Amino acid sequence: MLFENQGLPRRQMILKRFALLLFGAAAAAALLSCSATLPPSRTGTAPADASAEHASLRAIYSEMGRAGGRVFTLMPQDSSVRIYAFRAGRAARLGHNHVLSAPQFTGFFYLPASGAGKGRFDLAFRLDQLEIDNPAYRAGLGAAFSSVLSPEDSEGTREHLLGADGVQADRFPFVRIRSLQISGEAPKFAAEARIEMHGQQRDIWIPLDVAGLPDRLSVSGSFVMRQTDFGVQPFSLLGGLLSVQDEVVVDFKLTGVCRLDASSTC
Repeated sequence: MLFENQGLPRRQMILKRFALLLFGAAAAAALLSCSATLPPSRTGTAPADASAEHASLRAIYSEMGRAGGRVFTLMPQDSSVRIYAFRAGRAARLGHNHVLSAPQFTGFFYLPASGAGKGRFDLAFRLDQLEIDNPAYRAGLGAAFSSVLSPEDSEGTREHLLGADGVQADRFPFVRIRSLQISGEAPKFAAEARIEMHGQQRDIWIPLDVAGLPDRLSVSGSFVMRQTDFGVQPFSLLGGLLSVQDEVVVDFKLTGVCRLDASSTC
């Protein structure tokens, strides 16, 4: 009996620690698997206007077109821009990989008479207009994206990645990509591009596959962005127990028609 009385406090301490551990794991699973119900996203309140962005770029390309060559308008309905974010941390299996897509964007490509090497392209889209985890896109990506996510999951992901602790889409709504120089010959090109996000700019090289010129434009490629390169700290909880990888993959397939707007053609 004396031995049992002395062991009781120790057993109580062990049980308490075990209970705290279970509570922490349950909290991590609820929060980090993006299944927690979160308040509505605040990232749709950005004052910047997509139509103003389009008008500004259109004016630039209209001026270039008057100097000769062809101007292509990129068509969102015939294109795709997708961003892949990946789970990380010791409890990564509790989280999900994510597919963000840009159903709306503004983009132009200028092809001068001298060829694509002297050309230029611009692409801009709003972070607060991104679509989160379209089930059809996830279905074609295999086991790593096979989990079925609810609308609440998607809203949680939007807040984690795009909200105040992510890329702050309410303050920095646009991602802008502009070519600085283009090298190569059809169908293989390499473009040095300047990417603007979160109020910062970085220059990278992007390989491009181009077809259809000079009458139509079809271009595809992909590149890697590190969130920390743009001053963004990837989402992390409980000391990195579950987090989002720094690197995200941007994949695009763009189609352009030779005109500035619906009323003009080459």
